[in-house]
This record gives sequence, structure tokens and C-alpha cells, in this order.
Amino acid sequence: MTKQLSLFTENKRGALKQITGTLKQANININTMLSNDSAEYGIIRMIVDQPDEALKALLDAGYMCRLDDVIAVNMPDTPGSLHVILDALDRGRINIDYLYISYDRKAATPIAILKTSEPETPAYLIGQGFTIAENL
Repeated sequence: MTKQLSLFTENKRGALKQITGTLKQANININTMLSNDSAEYGIIRMIVDQPDEALKALLDAGYMCRLDDVIAVNMPDTPGSLHVILDALDRGRINIDYLYISYDRKAATPIAILKTSEPETPAYLIGQGFTIAENL
């Protein structure tokens, strides 16, 4: 499983810059980042090269954050590849809490990052012929 950093931050000017500055000071590289907002607050989801160190740096800086396990599914860069993954999950009756697309820098291919509440999801996907990416 891949570790994803999730943090809750105020939706205000400069908020992302403060977060990235904290990570820069700790010499942590952001591999993937997704920002969702609402009127006053937002959730930032990141996959970084040093998740435990990033968590500590952000907690020390006063952020409310945590590490979550997410599933990173390799997918070909072809039309319909995400649909194939979603179809398999649907056949397995696995609900997706959230999903976003990232990019595997080493393999130069897209990756579906997804969170489910079903602990058997990685094993199920592997059984369906998918490859789970590690160490993004």
C-alpha cells in the first residue's frame, strides 16, 4: 500500500505556499498532490517521498494531518483504462471513497490512486490482473 498524507487547511491566500515551504525545509519531495476546497477549508492529499518525516514536519508546524493507506493501480495510457479498473471494482462490489489520477515518473504511465474501506481491495485487484504500484 502507498502512504498518502492528508491535511486539513484553511482556504486562504498563501496556504499552499506555507505547506510546500514546510516540506521544502524538511527536504521532502511531493510526488502527487490534490487540493479540494470548500468555502473556508480544504483537504490537501499528497504522496511524498518521505511520508513519516512529512507528517512530523507538518504536525510540528501546527497542521492537522494524518497518513492514510491508498491503493495505487498502474494503468496503461490508453482510452478506457480507468473504466476497466472501475468495472472490476464494480463487479467486486467494492465502493470507492475517492479516486484521482497521478503519474508514475519511473514508468511514465498514469496511476489511479484510490481509497476504499475494503481491506481486501489490493488482493482483489491483483487477482483481477492489475498491478499495484509501490513506492511512488
